[in-house]
Order: sequence, then C-alpha cells, then structure tokens
Amino acid sequence: MTRWSPLALVIGLLAAVNLYGSTAASAAGPLTVAQAISQQNGASATVRGYVVGQPTATNTVVRSNYPSDYALALADSASETGTSRMLYVQIPTAFRSSWGLRTNPSLLGRQIDVTGTLSAYFSHPGMTSSTAFAFATTTPPPTTPPCESYYTVACDKTGAALKSALNTIISNQRKLSYEQVWDALKVTDQDPDNTSNVILLYSGISRAKSLSGSTSANWNREHVWAKSHGDFGIATGPGTDLHHLRPEDVDVNATRGNLDFDNGGSPVPEASGSFVDGDSFEPRDAVKGDVARMIFYMAVRYEGTDGFANLELNNSVSNGTAPYMGKLSVLKQWNEQDPPDAFEQRRNQVIYDSYQQNRNPFIDHPEWVSAIWP
Repeated sequence: MTRWSPLALVIGLLAAVNLYGSTAASAAGPLTVAQAISQQNGASATVRGYVVGQPTATNTVVRSNYPSDYALALADSASETGTSRMLYVQIPTAFRSSWGLRTNPSLLGRQIDVTGTLSAYFSHPGMTSSTAFAFATTTPPPTTPPCESYYTVACDKTGAALKSALNTIISNQRKLSYEQVWDALKVTDQDPDNTSNVILLYSGISRAKSLSGSTSANWNREHVWAKSHGDFGIATGPGTDLHHLRPEDVDVNATRGNLDFDNGGSPVPEASGSFVDGDSFEPRDAVKGDVARMIFYMAVRYEGTDGFANLELNNSVSNGTAPYMGKLSVLKQWNEQDPPDAFEQRRNQVIYDSYQQNRNPFIDHPEWVSAIWP
C-alpha cells in the first residue's frame, strides 16, 4: 500500500482542481475579450472578439491605412473605440497573409476566434504565439448590443427622447469642405480588394480613385439625402456630411437625381439590381440597408438648430424640394433586410477616426430605427 505525505496529497488535490478547471473553461467555449484582458497569466486560450483595428503602440489602434500585417486588436463590440477594452493579438508569420489587416482590410468588424498565449503585447493586455485563427461560427452577437460609452446619454431611451439624445451626441462633429470630400471618399469607400479603387454605391462597381470628375465614366459625389430636399446644396454641414455622401458613377447619379426611395421601377442599365421610375429609386439589395441608415442619420443629425432645415422622414415619394425624404415604411424594411456589413462598419469607423469624429448611430445600433420610428 502506497503512503502519501500531507504535502503530496495537497499537490495532488491542486492538480486535480487545475485539471477540472481547465476542462470546465474549455467546455464553456471561447473567452470574451474582457475575460482575456483580466487573465494575462501566460496560459493558452481561445478568445472570441470583433476585429476593431491594428495596434501600433500601447494606446494607439488604427482603423485604416494599416502599416503592416503584424497585429490586430479585438474587442467585445464591433464599434469599440477604447483601447483599454481591446486585446492586442500578435500575428505570426504563417498567418499574416490571411489575417493581417493591410492585406485583408475587410476583416474590420468581423467576429473571429484566436488561440494563443495570454500575455502582453505592445505593453498592453494581449495574445502572443497564436496558433489558430478562424471566423466565429457560433454564438452570434446579441440582438441588442450594449450601450457603449459614446452613446451614454442615449442609453435606455426611446422615441423622441432617443432621437434628441442622439442628435446631441452626433452634432459634435468636425466639418469638411466640399472639395475635401473628394479625397475623403477615396479613403472611406476604398475597395478592400484593390486599394487604388473605390466601390460605387448603387452600381457596386470598383473604379479607379483617379477617375473622379463630372464626365461620363467618371465617379462623383452622390448625396444620398438629395441636397434639394431642404435646399442645403453643397453647404458645409449637410452638403458635405460624409455619412450620406458616397462615390457613384456620373450617369447613375444623374439617373437617381433627387428621387425619394421606394421599391419598383425599370432596371437601371449602369447599376445592375437598381430600379427607377418617375418618382422613386430602388438601390441594389446589397446596399439597401446602407441607404436607409444614411437617411435615418440625416433625419437625426439635422434638426433645424444650426441654420439648416429640419430634415424629416415621411411616407411620401413626392417630396420635391421640401426638407423630407421617403418612403419611411420602405426604408425601415431595408434596414431590417440588409444589416450592417464589414464595409459599412469600417466606413463608419474611418469617418469617426479620421474625418468628422462623429458616428452614424444606426450602423452601431440598427435596432434604434424602430425605437424612434415604430
């Protein structure tokens, strides 16, 4: 019969506890980013989070113009901007071509699982010696995302109170000139597969950034909220707000004109999947939600308090030059039908980081559309 010393018994019990704890943690699934940040103990773990940029220093994460494929930052929310709530992930050489942001900028906003060692990187909570990267295929993001610090004054509000709170938040913006919009669109709408091109909104075509202009085969600046609806033209403010300005083919832009949005019509030859009739325009399915959320943004941002018209939504497609856009019921459907994708989320982040320092809240929280317009 083997005799165990008291010390050996203690060691054995601790080993059993550790083994059980490891099994239990594994069965519970990947760690959240918050859990990984609090467990910087050199252990091996799998962490699930949203790609929110590339760390370049202890307190710096970039979300465009990535300098390399060496690292990425994860967070528990795709719209997180606070570096203290991010995990910095070192990308080993073998994974850089597939998971580095310079080569794969469309990863921004995607939820992924990374396995590696929980240890500091850039003198910041991180993961090193990563052995596996994969897109998350289970545990979808919550239906109602948490109310981030940027939106604190809007938390738990609905209806007119929510609309007013969001207006207060997003009205604090840096304004661009109409000339500056040209260069900004070359960054906000850059083709993730070809950095020399932009993606045109309605047509979906990738076109050279250098072909910006006013002649056929060029692309120009499309005002998704038609600038005649409220007669703000190209005035600094609503006329230059990047949250509703997109690159589009000159001819397609002219076809859309100042029409309201609705379903139906005849096909637009230069923009496959888009339709037009005498009083409305229907964009292709892939950007229906994008269009809707840009319109909702404008209706919240411009409330008639800063020298411009009070922009509002209605259920009409005959708004002419009145400060209204429709069709509200259809735009609400489009918001549900086409949720924010990585391109739209990246665009929102770039505008916030590099240009206006304000966000489109309906990209971060598409559920707020029905909370304001039930």
